[in-house]
Amino acid sequence: MRHEQSEAARTWIRVCARRQEMEVRRGGECLMRAPVSTARQGLGERNGSGATPRGWHRIRARIGDGCPPRAVFVARRWTGEIWTPALQAEQPQRDWILSRILWLSGLEPGFNRFGDVDTMRRFIYFHGCPDSEPMGTPLSHGCIRLRNDTVIELFDRVTTGTRVWIGEGEPA
Repeated sequence: MRHEQSEAARTWIRVCARRQEMEVRRGGECLMRAPVSTARQGLGERNGSGATPRGWHRIRARIGDGCPPRAVFVARRWTGEIWTPALQAEQPQRDWILSRILWLSGLEPGFNRFGDVDTMRRFIYFHGCPDSEPMGTPLSHGCIRLRNDTVIELFDRVTTGTRVWIGEGEPA
């Protein structure tokens, strides 16, 4: 068990907003790569900005374990609904949070943690989105959107506490 914990502790996620891409890494090895959709408003930390926060974070909570693919979440709770194109057509303005949630917490006080730059209080997540939404294009409201099968795979690869870096290029 001790070996498994040390391996998990070395696993981290890199999100490159410029490339609209996410990688799960263990040391220098890439274990998983997938397109994402970060915020339409770009990168930024301020509450109310609609931007995706930069810097180092950790996964604070994993939500949705055991829920079916395309399960609909509101306020981090499964509504009992399963997303379909028909459900979306009935509620076209809804911001769909589907399948799984990986809730982030900033690790850099004054930059992405505490006060009006707090990633966790901004409710910034990795989450699934409707299959019809494009990946590789910044369109979210601040979160990091993934395809449903991708967010489920990511959820199964990481633990609470896994470190996440979000930025334009390489981590500092």
